[in-house]
Parts: sequence; structure tokens; C-alpha cells
Amino acid sequence: MSEGGAIRLGVLDYGAGNLQSVLNAFATIGREAQLVVEPADFEKTDVLVFPGQGAFGDSVRILKERGLWLPLKKWLEEDRPYVGICLGYQLLFESSEECPEVEGLGVAAGKVKKFLPGEGLKIPHMGWNQVRWSEEHAAWWRGLPNPAHLYFVHSYYPDVANGSEALCHTDYGVTFAAGIARKNLMAVQFHPEKSQELGLLLLKNAVQILADRMSESI
Repeated sequence: MSEGGAIRLGVLDYGAGNLQSVLNAFATIGREAQLVVEPADFEKTDVLVFPGQGAFGDSVRILKERGLWLPLKKWLEEDRPYVGICLGYQLLFESSEECPEVEGLGVAAGKVKKFLPGEGLKIPHMGWNQVRWSEEHAAWWRGLPNPAHLYFVHSYYPDVANGSEALCHTDYGVTFAAGIARKNLMAVQFHPEKSQELGLLLLKNAVQILADRMSESI
């Protein structure tokens, strides 16, 4: 934490296009965030936010080229506070059908699969869809309706091996875990920063929960 006790939010910058909307979302809820652009920035951060858009394999390559992959993996292996959005959720898993030869971070069990075309099913899955929350992780979605409608843009989804970690589920041709949660981690497939008031409330809850748990450990 900073000298004044404020939580230092770091948003991982590897060239994704949605960084400004994420920074704006945190500003709206009264949380200033700084970009994490080099390895040294990890040590200036209390809560790491990974908002990603793009291809699984290309993202891994870029993170490695910028020296961000190993610090990111170390951060997660040490169970430090983390919020993942879209690609920042998918990369937690072992691999993806999008680029089978590339290993993910491997800190969550499961693989990322592609939606199969079906009658009336458009790929990518784009737009508002219903999210059903798990009561086991109710602290993260406190104040949100259950179910809630949130905004998605993706062609692949994680097939989560550990069902107890599932924060919520969504149906799109298949039923999939649209997010996972642990003590110091929340990662979701949808875009809170594009989901209006409900998305902002989810981000506000996440930062507060992680800040409280950091305070408890001091």
C-alpha cells in the first residue's frame, strides 16, 4: 500500500485496446489506477488488474517479449490480489483451442474451448447475456441482482475443472463458468467496464474485498 494506506491499483498494459475504458471505470468508482508497463511496476502495485483483448497465443508472446510474463506468473503463484477480465481470465488456464501449442499461465485447472456453431448461435458471443451467480461467492457480487445481465465479447470460453471456484455461469450454446473466484482472485469472461452500473459495482466490490483481505494480513 502507499504511505497513506491507499490501495495501489495496477492495470497490466501489453498493448490491449480496452485499457482506457478500464482506467475510466476505476476512476468512476473513485479508484485511481496506474499502468503496469514493465517488470519493476509490479512492486508498485497492490492489486493487479489484467484486462485483455486479443488472441491467446499472440498475447502470451507479447507478454513474454515485454518481460511481463514471468512477473505475472509469479504474482499469481504467490496468490497476490488479482482481477482478470476476458483474456485476463482465459490466460489463467492451461491452454486454449485457439492456439493449442501455447501454454497458458496454468494457475487454474482447465482448458479454453471454442464455441461450436449452432442454429441461431453467432460467434463471437457478443452482447448482453444473463449471468447466474454462485451463492458460495456471494461477497463478490453483493448488491447485484441474481441473475444479472452483463456484456460479453468472446469466441472462446474456459472449461473450468474445479467447479467450486465458479463465480457464475452463463448459457451460450453450452453452459460455461463466466468467472472464477478465490480468496485473492476474481476473474470474469464478461466486461465489467462495458456493463454499466452493474459492472462498476462488481469492480467496486472486488477492489474493496481485496483491500480488506490485504489489511487483514498485515
